[in-house]
Amino acid sequence: MKNVTYTRTGDEGKTSLIGGLRVAKYDDRVEAYGTVDEMSAFIGVLYDQDGVTAEMRTVLDVVQNKLFTIESHFAMDENSEVKKMIPVLKLEDVAYLEHEIDVMNEQLPELKSFVIPGGNLKASYAHVCRTVCRRAERQGWRLAAQHPIDPIDLKYLNRLSDYFFVLARYFGFLDKVDENNWESNK
Repeated sequence: MKNVTYTRTGDEGKTSLIGGLRVAKYDDRVEAYGTVDEMSAFIGVLYDQDGVTAEMRTVLDVVQNKLFTIESHFAMDENSEVKKMIPVLKLEDVAYLEHEIDVMNEQLPELKSFVIPGGNLKASYAHVCRTVCRRAERQGWRLAAQHPIDPIDLKYLNRLSDYFFVLARYFGFLDKVDENNWESNK
């Protein structure tokens, strides 16, 4: 494959889905896979922070690979023959995230209040990943109302936002940073 840094094919406000169908750049499919791509970029920023362990990086590597699969599903022309070549997520992928959440939660203090994002840079980036993930999930559901979307993709995004919430708390716990809890009477 040539190193192409520009194609000029999007200059008129259209882009191609996997399979070749041309759609507007504001199409719900483009918004959905673009948001998943944005989340993956923020995961890359989190990945590169000091204090992110090798074990955490392994999980983030797995997550980014699964997100590319979801992006492919969201970017797919459902009538394309290429669809058969794209991998699928499995319930085991969701279970993997749940296991990682459980491992961290075992060490965390009980959650007694809403947590206001912040505390340290790693926790803040994890919260950014969580919120972008929530947006990707919402856009995935919007997409599913119009196009066939594998429910496991949406379940994975839902669980992934939970993972990033717990990871943010875990970073604070490891760095001995007090959580900033919401006080409803302020």
